Amino acid sequence: MTTLLGLSLTGRRVVFVGGGAVAGRRVGRFLDEGALVTVVAPALGDALRAHVAAGRVTWVPRPARQDDVTDAWLVHAATGDASVDSAVAAWCDAVRVFCVNASDGAHGSARLSAETRSGDVIVAVASDAGVDPRRSARLRDAIAGALRDGMLPLRRRRTAAGRVDLVGGGPGPADLMTVRGRRLLAEADVVVADRLGPTDVLAELDPDVEVIDVGKAPGHHPVPQEEINAILVAHARAGKRVVRLKGGDPFVYGRGGEEVAACLAAGVPVEVVPGLTSVVSVPQAAGIPVTHRGTAAGLHVTMGQGPVSAATRAALADDTVTTVVLMGVAALPKLVAAALAAGAPAHRPVAIVERGHTPTQRTTRTTLSAAVTDAAAAGVSNPAVIVVGEVAAAGLLLPDAAAVSAGGGDSDR
Repeated sequence: MTTLLGLSLTGRRVVFVGGGAVAGRRVGRFLDEGALVTVVAPALGDALRAHVAAGRVTWVPRPARQDDVTDAWLVHAATGDASVDSAVAAWCDAVRVFCVNASDGAHGSARLSAETRSGDVIVAVASDAGVDPRRSARLRDAIAGALRDGMLPLRRRRTAAGRVDLVGGGPGPADLMTVRGRRLLAEADVVVADRLGPTDVLAELDPDVEVIDVGKAPGHHPVPQEEINAILVAHARAGKRVVRLKGGDPFVYGRGGEEVAACLAAGVPVEVVPGLTSVVSVPQAAGIPVTHRGTAAGLHVTMGQGPVSAATRAALADDTVTTVVLMGVAALPKLVAAALAAGAPAHRPVAIVERGHTPTQRTTRTTLSAAVTDAAAAGVSNPAVIVVGEVAAAGLLLPDAAAVSAGGGDSDR
């Protein structure tokens, strides 16, 4: 019978008897835990030699003796000689030190499990009798996959210190979220969500997870930013794990910096998980590369709200720069006027990508001179990303498949 225990080996002596490939593969997990590792072996393989050279491992260059194990917390025997490994295991039994016998794991007093981690959770797999490392590893990998997908119950059930994680959810599809973002959602007690981003994943949360909708639409902000900041702080101070789920990336026009500042000012631990920004991902969904060799070497990002800056006017007029405008549908006339006044040619390509990465995605391709008229005729609405530059030309990547209307707009659904 085998009992799995969580052992703390930080600052404690672990002895490896044998310096070959097996020890070289396994020593890293003990070093990562902060164990004080000593290797007793006449010679070392390359992996262990590198650890010794880096000062992470102490090497005793001789065959093992019985007194090598007396003051150890754990011993790992992997000399390649089953009789030597059995002798080391017997020495350990005599002084009540647990020993991993790599020659015959079933006969050692300890065995290594196949482990995977998700945040502060460790899942270990081992056989109850005998050893079957391939089976353990395959099961471990399956569990790791479910943890990455946020499909296992990671939420804490005991009160702990509260915190806030700002998670960039990307453009919408759940499989475009980061692994860390999915894991943090699975751990969350409270989710404060925008209207954009991977909102479908909210249905996968435990029924008792509190979901607070603070979504904003153009011209309609039902929950002011100051109140959102207060919500994050209040729930974290109550000992809750709070995820602020945002579309795109928290630091790209997501006001994530303000939320981080509010948490830090209140003494609340906070971290930011980056997300796939719509600046790149939404044009990509329409087949538009924001940079392309020989076409666009630079990228300028701006938002439609507020005046058109000098930097934006310069970018709009530059043949080698792609200008990406977020939240810019209402500002399109202003942007077009600024671009033409700055010297941009009237035929400069423009693409407006609505609802990127959704089943209702639509791309309207036009030019600066026709953009306002074509957008109105198509009924363009938010959420949309506007791309101005040569990369927005229909047929840039697939010229044989391009179908561009002469002098006007072209919409693809």
